[in-house]
Amino acid sequence: MNWTRKNPGWTMFAAMIGLLVFLWGMAIPLSAAPAPVGPAAQQFADGARITVWLTLIAGSVGVVIGVLAGLGKVSKFWPLRLLCDTYVWLIRGTPLLLQILFVWLAAPELMPEGVILSDFACAAIALSLNIGAYNTECVRAGILAVPHGQVEAARALGLSPLQTFMDVVLPQSMRVALPALANNLASLVKDSSLAYAISVVELTMIGYRVQAQSYQPIPVFLTIGAIYLILTTAFTTLTAALEAKLDVGQKR
Repeated sequence: MNWTRKNPGWTMFAAMIGLLVFLWGMAIPLSAAPAPVGPAAQQFADGARITVWLTLIAGSVGVVIGVLAGLGKVSKFWPLRLLCDTYVWLIRGTPLLLQILFVWLAAPELMPEGVILSDFACAAIALSLNIGAYNTECVRAGILAVPHGQVEAARALGLSPLQTFMDVVLPQSMRVALPALANNLASLVKDSSLAYAISVVELTMIGYRVQAQSYQPIPVFLTIGAIYLILTTAFTTLTAALEAKLDVGQKR
């Protein structure tokens, strides 16, 4: 951890390279394992890459949703505030699995004729909406943590409301919200496993298939657990280095 604090740039680089090497090279050591893991090594590698893609897409979209909805929750325009409050209330009050199934079943009815969403796209949409709701509260807390005196000072210097937000409020609020956003991203890696419910061939679905064929669940799910642990460690290391880079929580 001290090395991460002292060398955040190198830590981020090492975490990204390590993640890439693991995703595209994990099939080699896994193939040496006894059955049922060894023969399915490439399937585990493919499933892990789908899991990471889901995490990256939903995590990126979720940050955008969180920033926009977080702004809406502190807006003086009450209909927008009510809309954002309702969105967060609905998402945080219902199970993620139900949300994934709802998007999967409702999307064909809501899409224009001829537009077909894949199972992967439905899972990404549901995960984005879910993590976006949790990110909303993190961003809102970050915005409220910025002293109002700094906003008044920026306005006194002649900055417009947009300039004040972009140059003064947003950078400071994101530094405050970053640890919570990073925690949400780590949780998203594991939550993406629920995409198996709509037949997305990610890591957990691969595990179900392999154990169903081999009737050996223990080695299969121990392997899946180890892969999830490595993925989560890579993402948490990356976000910890980013926090250190931005000097989050450092005492001066």
